[in-house]
Amino acid sequence: MPELRRVMSRTRTGFTLIELLAVVIIIGILSALAISKFGNSKRRAYLAAMKSDLHNIGLVAETRFATENTYATMVAPQGSAGVTLTFEGTANDWVATATHVGLPDLVCDVRSGGGANAEPVCR
Repeated sequence: MPELRRVMSRTRTGFTLIELLAVVIIIGILSALAISKFGNSKRRAYLAAMKSDLHNIGLVAETRFATENTYATMVAPQGSAGVTLTFEGTANDWVATATHVGLPDLVCDVRSGGGANAEPVCR
């Protein structure tokens, strides 16, 4: 009997398997939430870069039209990292498009008529 008391009164060191599993499950749930939020943040950042570049190209196009009275001579500038810009101009109007390598299924464009404040449309 004295040996049984000694075994039962021994203090526990370490964690039980259930405690470790609970911690692993909690970490897994938190990391899944963080990864989904991070992916959404990246998408919004890519979209903001495309819209910003289109806004800038609109400003350049309207400035060029004010000095040269045509859009036909303008060439698309370099976009932000990962953004590809195209510009098609005629004597009186223009259209610019932007794509991003991180969002291959999304194209944003902006057209003349709205002036320098034209809002890009993405689809």
